[in-house]
Amino acid sequence: MIEVSDERFEELVEQGLDRIPDEFLRHLTNVVILIGEYNERSPHILGLYEGVALTRKTANHTGHLPDTITIYKNALEDHCSSEEELVHQVAVTVIHEVGHHFGLDDADLHRLGWG
Repeated sequence: MIEVSDERFEELVEQGLDRIPDEFLRHLTNVVILIGEYNERSPHILGLYEGVALTRKTANHTGHLPDTITIYKNALEDHCSSEEELVHQVAVTVIHEVGHHFGLDDADLHRLGWG
C-alpha cells in the first residue's frame, strides 16, 4: 500500500489523460472525471465508467447529464506498493475507463494492454 496527497493523485490522473492522443481527447466531451475513495458496491475496483459509449449514442442523447469516469484513489493506493507502481496503475486505469467511453469492452482493453 502507498499513500499520496490528494493533489499528487490529481496530478497522476492528469498525467494519465495526457497519454491519450488529442484526436481521442477531442471526442471526450460531456464526460466528467471524478476522483473517489472506493466504489461502495465493489471496493476492489480501481475505476468506473458510467454512461453510454460513443458507439451506442444516438442523436437523442444530446442534452443528457454527462457520462462519468471515477478513479478510486484509495483502491489504487491499496493495490500498489510504490509510487512508481501507482503512477503506472493510475494511467492504466484512466486509459481503461476512457476506452469504455469509446466502446471498448474489457476483453478489447486487455488485448491492447490496458487491462
